[in-house]
Amino acid sequence: IAHALNEALHEAGLARVDLAQVHAWIGDGPDVLITRALQALGQPATPALQQSLRQHFDRVTLQQPQAHGALFDGVAALLQQLRAQRPLVVVTNKPSRLARAVLDAAGVLSHFAAVHGADTAAWRKPAPVLLQRAAAELGLPASALLMVGDSAADLGAAAAAGAPAALATWGYGAPTLTARWRLDRPADLPGILA
Repeated sequence: IAHALNEALHEAGLARVDLAQVHAWIGDGPDVLITRALQALGQPATPALQQSLRQHFDRVTLQQPQAHGALFDGVAALLQQLRAQRPLVVVTNKPSRLARAVLDAAGVLSHFAAVHGADTAAWRKPAPVLLQRAAAELGLPASALLMVGDSAADLGAAAAAGAPAALATWGYGAPTLTARWRLDRPADLPGILA
């Protein structure tokens, strides 16, 4: 994410931003990420600049979806284990096309029954729309889903949809958040599901 953002900023003649800054901005999708970067750089976020940066961000992400990135330790094994037991769905504030590219490059796209991305701003978590769509596709009420997430947006979307949530503390979110279940490593999830 930081690589794609910095490539877009560089292409526009703007300064690059620090990885730690980008880490703190992740979670609300690329448009909000770009707005935060422009604010940090003291650059007016004009619609033309926003659109140009987003197009370049998308292009870099699609060309190099795993540039400088990797799955968190234990996630691949967890997905392999769980996919045989129940349908898995991705619900992300990243647009669907970018999310699929990243998951495919990471070698885990085939583990998921569906990928629901925030293709419009109104769908972005904490709105419940993506969870509701996932539940409808699976023929389940949203209350039958378990949202595993690492951010306040994830927990908010689960609450709004009426779904239980588990906080993944190894992700990008704030570890001070609280949820019904707390996961300190991916291997904790099967015990909760049991």
